Amino acid sequence: MNLLTPADHDWPALRERAARWPFSTVLVANRGEIAVRVLRTVQKLGLRGALVYHAADRNTAAVGMADQAIEISGATPVGAYLDGAQIIAAAKACGAGAIHPGYGFLSENRGFCEAVEAAGIRFVGPTPEQIELMGDKVRARNFVEKAGFPVAPSAIEDDDPSSFVERSRKVGAPLLIKPSAGGGGKGMRIVRDLSLLEAEIERARSEGQRYFGDGRLYCERYIENPRHIEVQVLGDGQGSVVHVFERECSVQRRFQKIVEETPSPALCEAKRREICETAAGIARSIGYRNAGTVEFIFGPMGEFYFLEMNTRLQVEHPVTEEITGIDLVLQQLRIAAGETLDCTQDDIKARGHSIELRIYAEDAARGYTPTTGPILVLHPPRGEGVRWDCGVLRGGEVTSAFDPMIAKLIVRGADRADAIAKADKALRETVLLGCKTNTAFLRRLIAHPAFVAGDVHTGFLDANPQIAAEPELPAETVQALLAAASLSTRPMRDVADAVPDLHAAMGSWRN
Repeated sequence: MNLLTPADHDWPALRERAARWPFSTVLVANRGEIAVRVLRTVQKLGLRGALVYHAADRNTAAVGMADQAIEISGATPVGAYLDGAQIIAAAKACGAGAIHPGYGFLSENRGFCEAVEAAGIRFVGPTPEQIELMGDKVRARNFVEKAGFPVAPSAIEDDDPSSFVERSRKVGAPLLIKPSAGGGGKGMRIVRDLSLLEAEIERARSEGQRYFGDGRLYCERYIENPRHIEVQVLGDGQGSVVHVFERECSVQRRFQKIVEETPSPALCEAKRREICETAAGIARSIGYRNAGTVEFIFGPMGEFYFLEMNTRLQVEHPVTEEITGIDLVLQQLRIAAGETLDCTQDDIKARGHSIELRIYAEDAARGYTPTTGPILVLHPPRGEGVRWDCGVLRGGEVTSAFDPMIAKLIVRGADRADAIAKADKALRETVLLGCKTNTAFLRRLIAHPAFVAGDVHTGFLDANPQIAAEPELPAETVQALLAAASLSTRPMRDVADAVPDLHAAMGSWRN
């Protein structure tokens, strides 16, 4: 049975197979929509899905869905999810034989992976050594370059700290400064004027130390208006590696993704094969185990360079699942159970087009500022080809304790135009009241002619600030909305519904 072929996702047969795995309970060491996503597959396999949660997440979808939920604590809510010892203790308490870390938090922490495996628990992810190699951008870049894969011209501080500034200057402008241990765009700085190089290096070093406890840097040639393309890979750690096609992730704000899609509108079939095989080759060169993503910068002339490898499941993995029918969490669990990939690259097929839009609690018009508030009303979109991955419930609350992403809207269409049309309809139907979200902004974004044409790059939103700006409403519309809002409040309704004293004194008299 080829378990990577959509038609063969025979869940009764898979449950029989999973019953023979070395674990029957999986602890999800995460929260929000990714915890819900992992629990869904765990339970479809007939396994028990356990969950750790902080009190701030008590009234969330994941806690209600888990077969067993174990409360953990910390100085902050985030701190609780970063407490590896507490999470492993919870796993032991509920008899979990495997821990799925989701993404973020401890998903790419070598020490946590080692501690999990030392406790006799399966880590649903790569080996500690692979996490460490690819988690350090400098080491990863050096490894990839030595293996013969394309990297951008660069200067690495570790090679010779005393000459780092001069070597960076020789790479030429524009330059991109990056922390060696960085992620999420933090500490990254673009330098177009080399006279500012030393000052920008010091700023980047300070940010790297503050965010990651590591001030080491490297500089690489900055490709103006590049595209960001990543490739999903799967490896069983026993010699087999396949790619599951690419994802376009170019629409970003503050170096963080907002919209992802597959296939990329920038790639012809020959270039698609080249970039996907390069990613698979990189994963193959380290004997990669489990799911991972190899990311590339793609230049306007079709050149591409290795950017980094994420040794975990990605936020945007659903678009890959939508066009292939492959359940990537299922594959992660199979590999963690010791099974091999029983397929070849030719067995993996893609159909149609899929787009993911990240629903954030934020105000795009105010610099993408995070917002907070209660979830008063929540009506997700429905329909053929529409998927809603969400971790919040009506009656819950969006706080400042965590990342502002609250849901993901994923659509699948026959082609890109169909997918865009479905995305717009689904966004229009999405109702989430209580805190401001970016759904109206996303509708403006996907309606922009350049996006419709597939002509985007990582600086697209900076180049088109009008997309984030809210359109000005006519004065009469504003007045009507204010009147409706006023009349919907309790004090105004009480006044409107009250009977004047003079009329009330008349009792039931009528003429």
